[in-house]
Amino acid sequence: MLEPESIDGRRGELSEALRRVRKRAGFTGERLASRVGMSQSKISKIETGKTVPTAFDVERILRVLKATPEEVEEISALARVANTQYQNWRSSLRRGLHHKQAELATLEATSTTFRYFLPAMITGLLQTPEYARASLASLPGDHTRALMKRFERQSVLYDTGKDFTFLLTEQALRWPLCPRSEMSVQLERIAALAELPNVRVGVLPLERGPVPEGPLSTFTVYDQSLATVETFTGALLIRSAQDVALYAETFRLFEEHALFGAEARDFIRRAAEAFRE
Repeated sequence: MLEPESIDGRRGELSEALRRVRKRAGFTGERLASRVGMSQSKISKIETGKTVPTAFDVERILRVLKATPEEVEEISALARVANTQYQNWRSSLRRGLHHKQAELATLEATSTTFRYFLPAMITGLLQTPEYARASLASLPGDHTRALMKRFERQSVLYDTGKDFTFLLTEQALRWPLCPRSEMSVQLERIAALAELPNVRVGVLPLERGPVPEGPLSTFTVYDQSLATVETFTGALLIRSAQDVALYAETFRLFEEHALFGAEARDFIRRAAEAFRE
């Protein structure tokens, strides 16, 4: 199991393992750089831990060095962990949650395709002010700046050069995070946003039937280059191409079992009506 505090240590193990295999193969750093098409400076930074290589970089290096199957397995596993970053919620609180919102805004500005899987809560881009305030109510401190940044981020939904798919479970829609009247307004907002040409909203109803995978955690896939996974204690930022592809495939699996279009909007509006009753 991946422990967040072990990630930095695994990065050090990766650089040491790559250096060890290079020396065992009898390559200088300059010769290896020439063979894999990298600069000698980049090879040096990888081997000293100053640069984290991508899984593709590692694959190229190991192929040139004719690494053994055991070495490939060990080092590839280290590369996947090294390409994972952990953000602790306590650290985010100390820095101020508005910094986290600024980081998300940067991700949204530099990405084109977004896939949000929401098994338990409604994500920030879809939130009404009342729901957003309720989502932060259990955290200490003044969240005014964070909320302002969150609402500023929502303008990205109107950028038709970007494509958004939000996939919510019925539980995420019905979880009463705030008073019933406000929950009704929140669901009506989601139904309205689903009318935008670049926004798809899907719903996984409980009565839909068996789904061959459990909704274990909230995650987002940005293009095909990054997946973020939320936990109670923080968030994982995953850049390993293999792992990002796995999250994208998991999203497609859930997508196959969801309602979209008019069916999804009708379902959401019926849930909003139930909150008003």
